Amino acid sequence: MPSELLKAINPATGEWLKDIPSTTIEEVHHIYESAQKGYKVWKEFSIKKRLTYLKKLRLVMTDELDEISRQVSSNTGKVVTEALIADVIPTVDGIFHLEKHAEEVLSRKKVKTPTLFKGKKSYIEFMPRGVVLIISPWNYPLNLSMIPMISALVGGNCVILKPSEVTPLVGEVIERLFKRAGFPEGVVQVAHGDKEIGAALTSGNPDYIFFTGSVRTGKIIGEIAAQKLIPTTLELGGKDPMIVFEDANIERAVKGATWGAFTNSGQVCMSTERLYVHESVYNQFIEQLQKEVTSITRGHTEDSDLGSMTFPAQVDIVKAHIQDALEKGAKLICGDPPEKWDQTMFLPLTVLANVTQEMKIIKEETFGPILPVMAFQSEEEVIKRCNDSEYGLNASVWSRDLSLAQRVASQLESGSVVINDVISSVANHYLPFGGVKSSGIGRYHGIEGLTSFCHQKSITVDKGNKKTELQWFPYKGKYPILLSLFKNYFRDNRNWGKVLKDYYKINKKH
Repeated sequence: MPSELLKAINPATGEWLKDIPSTTIEEVHHIYESAQKGYKVWKEFSIKKRLTYLKKLRLVMTDELDEISRQVSSNTGKVVTEALIADVIPTVDGIFHLEKHAEEVLSRKKVKTPTLFKGKKSYIEFMPRGVVLIISPWNYPLNLSMIPMISALVGGNCVILKPSEVTPLVGEVIERLFKRAGFPEGVVQVAHGDKEIGAALTSGNPDYIFFTGSVRTGKIIGEIAAQKLIPTTLELGGKDPMIVFEDANIERAVKGATWGAFTNSGQVCMSTERLYVHESVYNQFIEQLQKEVTSITRGHTEDSDLGSMTFPAQVDIVKAHIQDALEKGAKLICGDPPEKWDQTMFLPLTVLANVTQEMKIIKEETFGPILPVMAFQSEEEVIKRCNDSEYGLNASVWSRDLSLAQRVASQLESGSVVINDVISSVANHYLPFGGVKSSGIGRYHGIEGLTSFCHQKSITVDKGNKKTELQWFPYKGKYPILLSLFKNYFRDNRNWGKVLKDYYKINKKH
């Protein structure tokens, strides 16, 4: 059966880029067969040997930085500078991070053994899970595909990637990069297609699923996986709050809010989607924010600040959220009402005041270039309002008083919090990244981002010199002796070696 074609389009210009053949349902079985064969080879490689392939991948990407950045830009509508610094460079840096740290993180770990098991030794080994299915989104199609891919690969897993059908050209770029780096056959495969292919791959019995995308789809995948006891990491949506206290550096906070809300046209799971400003500096902040937002240049040239939306269907959600807010009393500070929008994918940068917690724009993820701003009076109030959300991915707190900022950060129900900055924590490969509540399950990046792709195998070693163990049969006559010994031990914290000597001395008499 011939495959359908996925059309790669530049959303900023409407230009057709390329047709990419979609994977057929019939091919899914063969993809898993190939992955299993590749896994048998790849899992036997040492971490050091796997890293030689990742190093080659890093060098290939470094040689092609300009070409990759321009292809990401053309298929997403984001400007090329943003593609470079937010999608491509963090990916290359992620490979470099693994080269430096993966071997240490995934090597055998000695752990302590309780005194009750004196004479034994314990350690942990990391065993690959097998075939990992990665389903990635369209907003950062390179980074959000490749970081989980390389994290799984270095642990000895094979990977099947299902990139978003919205940005198929980037999926093809990823496929080409791994081929150029010379990975063995079956170790990395890319299956192109829509949700039907995603569903077929999910039902194909992978050993692990890593999904980045909407809460709705994440719940569906989680339900299917749970029925088969397939472990998952689900990186889902966000409705990230930003809190600006009265003593904050207002100029910096305004610039941070503008970038945090509008970078990638607001199509970031960690976008600043709720802005709470202390009432004493609210008017000043709004005035400066208006100037900052209106200074942003839109377009698709190298000198443009901001590109277009990527996914046409997302425009309808953005429009609905703005209409709902305006109907309920919100006021436009920047931007136009939706009825005045033209048909372009360059949506007006919108700032809204007079916003309340009941509006869709506060309750639901918007994923577009909108920034609702609200005033608050007290620390307790703003913490309560920030936590009044089904999401908990990221947040930011702005204050010169770092003890205040850290106190507030600790009380926010969020997977990450950044103080006097926005979004940046996701680019720190030493920090685990993930959400709470409806923002997802699991973590990647950091140590957890490597160990989560592995089974942790616990191993206990005894030299085998003793004839028996304290807890072994027979039990005849042991109970009163053991009871007395354990009472003394836990009351007085006696030396366990002496306790054992006493036990064997008393037991010998019996």
